Amino acid sequence: MTPVAPKLIVGLGNPGAEYVETRHNAGFWFCEMLARELGVTLSAESRFHGLVGNARSSGVHILLPQTFMNNSGQSVGALAHFFRILPSEILVVHDELDIPPGQLKLKCGGGNGGHNGLKSIQSHLSSPDFWRLRIGVGHPGDRNRVVDWVLHRPGREEQDLIDESIGRALDAWPLLAQGQWEKATQTLNSKPKLRSA
Repeated sequence: MTPVAPKLIVGLGNPGAEYVETRHNAGFWFCEMLARELGVTLSAESRFHGLVGNARSSGVHILLPQTFMNNSGQSVGALAHFFRILPSEILVVHDELDIPPGQLKLKCGGGNGGHNGLKSIQSHLSSPDFWRLRIGVGHPGDRNRVVDWVLHRPGREEQDLIDESIGRALDAWPLLAQGQWEKATQTLNSKPKLRSA
């Protein structure tokens, strides 16, 4: 089977200075770093309701929706439909409560786990069959604290773990860019080795 390389990388988050360092913006963090590594400039595109850049070397689009998390699908749907990008050619990068800081999970399809950004994207694409890179941010332990949790910044130790996991995801970019999803999944889903004290 011919590998299906991604044509659109979406980082989920909320626009605005007050959200920049919050857990919910982990997808933004990854895409901003990827754009820097690829030498891509992200610019506001009103027709796509987001910040958009194109990596000329691979033809991949990088998108940071500026619609706020709950309406991310409006931005993703607009760009995907304009460029005729299929769900299977889309990678959405987002924060994940059910994974501890420092861990990642790559998968295609499935439910949205109550994540409003994913819910919105599924609705606008009329399909759940896009790739997701889930960046662990941990769970507060009480579901009534979830909204407050994701809209606050992580502690120093947590932030270090999240940054390390994003670094590992960037290291795996060559596999992702070639559509080597199985190899990338094995690499990213394995638990990181514990750091020696």
